[in-house]
Amino acid sequence: MRIFRTLLPTSAILLSFICGSTVYAAGSAAPLLNSNGQSMQQVATAAGDGLFRDKDGNPAAASFRMPGPLAIGSDGSLLIGDSGNHKIRKLNFKQVSTYAGPERSMLLDPSGLPQGALLDGKSSSALFHSPGGLAAGFDGTLYVADTQNNAIRKVAPSGQVTTLAGNGRIGSEDGTGTAASFYHPGGIAVTKTGIVYVADTLNHVIRKIDENGVTTTLNSAPVRVVEAFPGLAARAGDYKDGKLSEAWFNEPTGLALDNQNNLYVSDTGNQRIRYINFTTGQVTTVAGAGKASGGTAIYDKNALYAAGGYKDGKASDALFDAPKGIALDSSGGLVVADSLNHVIRYIHHGAVTTLAGLATESGMRDGIESTALFNHPDGVAIAADDTIYIADTGNNRIRSVSLYRLPSGLTKDNSIKVVVGQDQIKFDAKPETSRSRIMVPVRQIAERLGYKVSYADGGNTIRLTKADETIELYLNMKKIKRIDGNGLATVKATDVTAYNKNNRTYVPLRFFAEETGSDVQWIKKDQIAILRNK
Repeated sequence: MRIFRTLLPTSAILLSFICGSTVYAAGSAAPLLNSNGQSMQQVATAAGDGLFRDKDGNPAAASFRMPGPLAIGSDGSLLIGDSGNHKIRKLNFKQVSTYAGPERSMLLDPSGLPQGALLDGKSSSALFHSPGGLAAGFDGTLYVADTQNNAIRKVAPSGQVTTLAGNGRIGSEDGTGTAASFYHPGGIAVTKTGIVYVADTLNHVIRKIDENGVTTTLNSAPVRVVEAFPGLAARAGDYKDGKLSEAWFNEPTGLALDNQNNLYVSDTGNQRIRYINFTTGQVTTVAGAGKASGGTAIYDKNALYAAGGYKDGKASDALFDAPKGIALDSSGGLVVADSLNHVIRYIHHGAVTTLAGLATESGMRDGIESTALFNHPDGVAIAADDTIYIADTGNNRIRSVSLYRLPSGLTKDNSIKVVVGQDQIKFDAKPETSRSRIMVPVRQIAERLGYKVSYADGGNTIRLTKADETIELYLNMKKIKRIDGNGLATVKATDVTAYNKNNRTYVPLRFFAEETGSDVQWIKKDQIAILRNK
């Protein structure tokens, strides 16, 4: 099988704020931008303990096996294609439950892992095989691209599961209902009128299933052949924009309909995001510019896929590496799970930015936009409040990405305000500036961050302790010392010194905060310093 899914595994920050155009709009409020121009996001785990197993219950203790596609249900819950468990799960933010498929699989392989199968019927007894795409219909029906079953399934609001198209056999035939055949269908999207679009991944085409259940193929199947292994020829995807009936794709996966019922396509094997305009009948490339090593053709010799890469900026110059799930937010921006770069990207107004994650570094870490880590993110869904949900497939978790919001009640004046997380620090003496640095009374900020404040050397040394960590600042000395649990001391120079004023000790916020592991951002127009746990 040649499909990207098989690749899945079983600096100090200155106190500056860049004001500019909206990078990512959520709801009616413009986002705050960090010093790198990224929108300030918070990444958290919505569900999953990371264990490779099948367990319902409390979201934090629930378990998945390689969750993939996501969809927002009609009741606002999150529906999850739990591909390794061969069923559909439901997260209502208080509980993870099984939505379709047996709660416990009775079909196990020799290693004891669940096996998939094709069986219609009641949702509690219906069987799936590695569901790879989900789309919620406006009538409450859930549409499923049942990948390994090479079929398109439906879960009615009543809980009855039926097969809409496909028959379980690999093929590329058009036709009505089970007379049609597919080859590992991935993404799926459905219009308000019930027209279903399918990314027929290994056929490299986009299919349409009309209201009468008739499947038709919309674009041309590529004819490119490569030597996948010595002496073994294989049909591969290809790349061509233009007239829809003549366009080529390479293992398309994610699909997203816009408000004009035109279709965005995550063209995974071509490292691009494409767009099908059904009014004009044209296919165009929205983002992505990967080239072969020679710099002219898109593929290297005998390469199944275009070369991946990572680059933000102008959409026509941006680089992706196996983009998978996509979803549109309320402002018309497209969120992309860039799976092999392990990041979440965003396309808006002709530019590509990184919303969250560290490019090419996989792992599991919640936190802020620039330090959070993902492991092969796949499915994307966006809730009504524009919270982004990500199927973090390699981590067996569901993650959330949401805009950082300032706490309510901040006074709009020219005074300096300091916010830690979602709490404004109430100082007993006003913060001030010295040599363009923010100086704050040490006790309240230190205690809010969990440090105990003490003094030594006649008050000339300010000592902050927490657990086995100590930070020292000094009056009239431009340095800060950090001592770890092993007694190892690290000294850094500062450009301002701590000082006493009106019986209060003032310390430079940036240097102190960074030594405690906090990210610091400065909103100049509102005189707000924001500290967030990395």
